[in-house]
Amino acid sequence: MNDQIVLDSFGLVCLFHKEPGWEKIQKVLYELSSSGQKALLSIINWGEFYYIIKKHVGKWKAEEALGLLSQLPIKILSADDDLVKEAAEIKSDYPISYADAFCIATAKRSKGKIFTNDPEFKSVQHLVSVIWLDDTINLS
Repeated sequence: MNDQIVLDSFGLVCLFHKEPGWEKIQKVLYELSSSGQKALLSIINWGEFYYIIKKHVGKWKAEEALGLLSQLPIKILSADDDLVKEAAEIKSDYPISYADAFCIATAKRSKGKIFTNDPEFKSVQHLVSVIWLDDTINLS
């Protein structure tokens, strides 16, 4: 796999809960693992993933999910000053969440493709490449 893959919390929740499109994330992660490459995940989106799991199924399951996440071919990226500024600029210009702005800034920096089903990403498809997890969802 040659393209850099960037994940957001939506895609990870989709994978962990086996929601529509989870097979696409599983396949990509398997291919990355086989090739020795890793997907990218902003530390902000890592935190968002944790809080979503904790909120819905509790702290124990959230901790377990983080343990499983650490076994996947995913590199968690810190948020440096430039990334924070880029995310803030993206957030100020587009109707997206602040956490999604970090995913987008990470994808822009790495020239990566975002795997998600989050409809908020429709507004930034001209900035970054978005791969929709569930092809049956009409996002146009």
